[in-house]
Amino acid sequence: MTKITAAITSVQGYVPEKIVTNLDLEKMVDTNDEWIVSRTGIKERRIAAPGEALSDFGVKIIQGICEKRGISPLDIDMVIVGSITGDYRFPSSSNVMCDKAGCKNAWGFDLSAACSGFLYALDVGRVYIENGTYKKVIVIGADVMSSILNYQDRATCIIFGDGGGGVLLEPNNEGFGIMDTILKADGAGREFLLQEVGGSKEPLTAENIGENRHFVFQEGQTVFKQAVTNMAEVAANIMEKNQLTSEDVDWLVPHQANLRIIDATAKRMGVGKEKVMVNIEKFGNTTAGTIPLCLWEWESQLKKGDNLILASFGGGFTWGAIYLKWAY
Repeated sequence: MTKITAAITSVQGYVPEKIVTNLDLEKMVDTNDEWIVSRTGIKERRIAAPGEALSDFGVKIIQGICEKRGISPLDIDMVIVGSITGDYRFPSSSNVMCDKAGCKNAWGFDLSAACSGFLYALDVGRVYIENGTYKKVIVIGADVMSSILNYQDRATCIIFGDGGGGVLLEPNNEGFGIMDTILKADGAGREFLLQEVGGSKEPLTAENIGENRHFVFQEGQTVFKQAVTNMAEVAANIMEKNQLTSEDVDWLVPHQANLRIIDATAKRMGVGKEKVMVNIEKFGNTTAGTIPLCLWEWESQLKKGDNLILASFGGGFTWGAIYLKWAY
């Protein structure tokens, strides 16, 4: 019996219209364009319009996926959303997206793994396809980071942007699709990158809102060191596990956190820059949205059978890599 794999058959991205450049940030916080570009590679980022929520991103992504694939939202069985910036604490943004996009026959849930949210969600979606439970699963990675940023904190506001993307997973019996995954986590890293206030440990109050601890906090040096080591290592590990050489890899699809982290990962894999998807300069770090945004932008350059390595590192800490063969 031919093994069923979960293959990506459609991809769609979305970013808001508003662009905030480094020069714009110079007017808001003590920083400058040269400092930001030299340390991160970011030149601009997109910011959601007032009232624009994660579910609004998701509706556009779902509609785009269905239109490309020539199917109806009614054909979708499941929607899994990787994000840390849902519309509400509950209900899930997946629930809201399904309602607003007309996915009346689908169910789903949100998954929280910060910047690794898309990879975690993609692996979960893979299981539902491989075991035959569902035929059409949409996996979305997206974040509205501007909703939890302090634009007086130059350690964080220069890095993050809003946006995301998604893919449709369907069964494949030709040997294409998701081949292997390695996912990791270390909760001891939570103190270095987190949203400290607003959960059950310390609910929001008038006092702690005044302390600005409901915004994203990052201890940049520690996060950078951990990301460089772990993202590069897990990408190399999945190559070794599947006996892939650098020549076998057609594309590295890295999380867009920092250009130096991306370069270190490519170097560890032995992959040249011509094989690395990079759009951090115009979108910044969209957290769970970076990898699907890359797939969306590079879709026209991908060929059936291409070997892709997806790699990420995020708060928590979370990290991982997925090896897949492009199916169309």
